[in-house]
Amino acid sequence: MSLTVEVETSRLVLRQWRAADRKPFAALNGDPQVTQFLLPLTAQESDALADRLAAGIDEHGWGFWAVEAPGVAPFIGFVGIKPLASSLPFGPGVEIGWRLAQPFWGRGYASEAADAALRVGFEQVGADEIVAFTATGNQRSRAVMDRLGMTADAGSFDHPAVPAGHPLRPHVLYRIARASWRRQQDGNGARDGEIFPAA
Repeated sequence: MSLTVEVETSRLVLRQWRAADRKPFAALNGDPQVTQFLLPLTAQESDALADRLAAGIDEHGWGFWAVEAPGVAPFIGFVGIKPLASSLPFGPGVEIGWRLAQPFWGRGYASEAADAALRVGFEQVGADEIVAFTATGNQRSRAVMDRLGMTADAGSFDHPAVPAGHPLRPHVLYRIARASWRRQQDGNGARDGEIFPAA
């Protein structure tokens, strides 16, 4: 199957990672506001994460893309879809996620890019369901999940990558099925974003 490696929305480009993204990504991952509900990363750990995300896109043709806002900033964070980690109790499957630098919050960028990523997941990848998860107190991310039409599971789960006893270990899980997403698209008629084939 021919899959996408780049997506454009009306304001954003979701693309493969570049070397120039490392410095702003490290700054993002070291920002206490951004990492309020995440485990903070050193610059070296941030670089390693960028490498893993880029490798995932190379492997699958899709993943957690670097996001740029043309005319605004060459890198604002990441948004995308990727295979679920095998350590998670609700896998296998596809997850959607995002992480944007604080100066770009409140502009609708996460929802815009995530909506385009859902389309790739359902129309190009062929996922039956896509999930998202975050620490229980992360109301900002949970609001994005709500705007995407995702539904929260009852209760919470302990994220295996977060140390036992850590306050961020309890997470909430959200889901959206392809049929639900399709009804949502048919209802609002909005289909933002263009998908470009792999080079």
